[in-house]
Amino acid sequence: MTAMLDPDQLRTFVAIAETGSFTKAAEVVHKTQSAVSMQMKRLEERVDRPIFVRDGRASRLTEDGERLLDYARRIVKLNMEAVSSFADAELSGRVCLGVPDDYADRYLPDIMARFSRTHPSVELTVICEPTAELVQYIASGTIDLAIITATEITSRNAHVIRRERLLWVSSARHAAHLETPVPLALGRPTCQWREIAVSRLAGAGRGHRILYTSPNCGAVVAAVLSGLAVSVLPESALRTGMRVLGAAEGYPPLPPCDIGLLRNRHEPPPLADALAQHIVQGLDNLTEVDAAE
Repeated sequence: MTAMLDPDQLRTFVAIAETGSFTKAAEVVHKTQSAVSMQMKRLEERVDRPIFVRDGRASRLTEDGERLLDYARRIVKLNMEAVSSFADAELSGRVCLGVPDDYADRYLPDIMARFSRTHPSVELTVICEPTAELVQYIASGTIDLAIITATEITSRNAHVIRRERLLWVSSARHAAHLETPVPLALGRPTCQWREIAVSRLAGAGRGHRILYTSPNCGAVVAAVLSGLAVSVLPESALRTGMRVLGAAEGYPPLPPCDIGLLRNRHEPPPLADALAQHIVQGLDNLTEVDAAE
């Protein structure tokens, strides 16, 4: 009889693939680094194929590892869904989730629908604020969970659950992207995407000016769709009527956008654990095609 794959080993495997590090993955799955290494050794023995190869100090997936990753994600997701459907079904109370408004429209419908079906007696409170504010709310214990843009600073305690392309966008019906200097619609001065956009344009020697500033994604999107400005948005924030800009239009490449889950570590309630599972499942189920629609 063919040996079965261990879901716990697969969960660790997925964490390594998503964080890019055995050390970071150990923090995510709450195991020691030696335990993580042992799990991966046993997983390689189980599939009888090498799934990692050394790349300097880092480890990357082999071709077989990439193939296994697709199965691992599906198995882990299905396992979590099965557990969620039976466990904690009678939980009640209140749980508070923070999310930037640019993620709320795309991610929340599926997350809220799943969570409501499995925990109908729970009151879910949602706060929409920029990442910087949400990090402070988590630190003070004001909210239980936060979906954030993960950076070197904010992701220290965050679990990166999705990576998307960060894109230059303009209106498909207008030519703001051809103007000199380039008119920009961006977030407030502390916004990471704003800093990246300005830095990359400056590095490319392309003149620009900040025409619109708003912490609200809807306002930035309105400026873009009306043909008044160019902006940068993650792939999941694309809207019908937008044009994606690249090197052919003279716009420099942008780094990827990491989306993380940040948790209140003071006293994590069972409700937060349940909601966290639904968030991970919801973002994992969002395909690249869905995100671009």
